[in-house]
Amino acid sequence: MESGGAYGAAKAGGAFDLARFLQRPQVLVRLLSAVFSLIVFSCIVGEGYINTPATSELHCIFHHNADACRYGIGVGILGFLACVVFFTIDVYFPRISNATHRKHLVVADLGFSALWTFLWFVAFCFLTNQWSLTLSANVPVGADSARAAIAFSFFSIFSWGFLITVALQRYKMGVQDFTNNYVDPTPDPSTPYSIYPSASDNYQQPPFRQTGETTEGYQPPAVY
Repeated sequence: MESGGAYGAAKAGGAFDLARFLQRPQVLVRLLSAVFSLIVFSCIVGEGYINTPATSELHCIFHHNADACRYGIGVGILGFLACVVFFTIDVYFPRISNATHRKHLVVADLGFSALWTFLWFVAFCFLTNQWSLTLSANVPVGADSARAAIAFSFFSIFSWGFLITVALQRYKMGVQDFTNNYVDPTPDPSTPYSIYPSASDNYQQPPFRQTGETTEGYQPPAVY
């Protein structure tokens, strides 16, 4: 995890290092999650639908339950697209200078990773249950693809769970940086402002003031 910037990324304006970027655990696991999602929906789309000798109509390989195939394909495709989107965000994340925008992206990553971890868990349980009910005689081809879809659904639970941990660490780092660097914009106490003007600032000498030292001016005429 990188330090020196808000929410676990370097400060904005730095040069992009591709080799260092690809070595980050978050990026590697996100790419791995994308591969797992690709395998799951590719296996189901490629060999997840079979027909029986009596009819040419295609049925889902998982106990002829179309919902199982649709669920596996949907979670796989959306998970793959999400990995692509968040991978792009990871590339441009250090260039985002606004800490609030960084926070929103990290929270979105955290929430989506948590949701997809749960959906992959449901996919694994759903596909495993339907496969256990499927008779081997009804699966002339595609058994290996079905098992692969189940296996990589299980692996996806842990890969997306790791992304939850990384996103949570980034969020905590951002909150800590904000707390340490926050400065209360209070006015400078050394120069207080007073609503009443100082008497010494506005004092003026009264006009027509005469002193005893005045030697010039009006004098009454002498009387003889």
